[in-house]
Amino acid sequence: MPYPAKTSPEAILETALELLEQEGQANLSMRNLAQQLDLKAPSLYRYYADKKALEVAMVGYATDLLRQQIESGIEGLVPRKALKKAAEIYLEFTRAHPNLYALTMNASRFPYHPSGTGKALWNVLLAVVGRVTKNPDDTAATVALWAFLHGFANLEHSGMFGPSGPKGGFEVGLSALLEGFKTRAT
Repeated sequence: MPYPAKTSPEAILETALELLEQEGQANLSMRNLAQQLDLKAPSLYRYYADKKALEVAMVGYATDLLRQQIESGIEGLVPRKALKKAAEIYLEFTRAHPNLYALTMNASRFPYHPSGTGKALWNVLLAVVGRVTKNPDDTAATVALWAFLHGFANLEHSGMFGPSGPKGGFEVGLSALLEGFKTRAT
């Protein structure tokens, strides 16, 4: 087995993310992670104090990745198109990373993320919504958008739409939000 110094927090995080996506939260343990890295489990504690510390790092990674994807995806778009594109990117992220998204949205376990990446993601959504409503601090509208996106993602992931699928519900809901946001701007 390699000496723990031959690993790094980044390598551990990357392997943990792969393990989470492949096997889900139930199989994410320090022991399983150590096996994947060909290390002894205590070696991991040199880099992460415990599993929760590792999960906090994973949440930070996820929220930062989503923020970056939204920022780059909406660059140069007019406000309504930017908001629509941000919503689409958010939903695509939840589909591409369902286990990571589930971990990220487990707010009861992560009420505060010390790196501030969750706040940075919130600020991007707040700015996108604010451009549409013409209120740069439109918390109510941003909460409505985030609740819609999170609710839709959860319904989709749980299979609650059934075999027929959502039948355009995402587009209808997003259009309704955009129309409501437009009235807030006048």
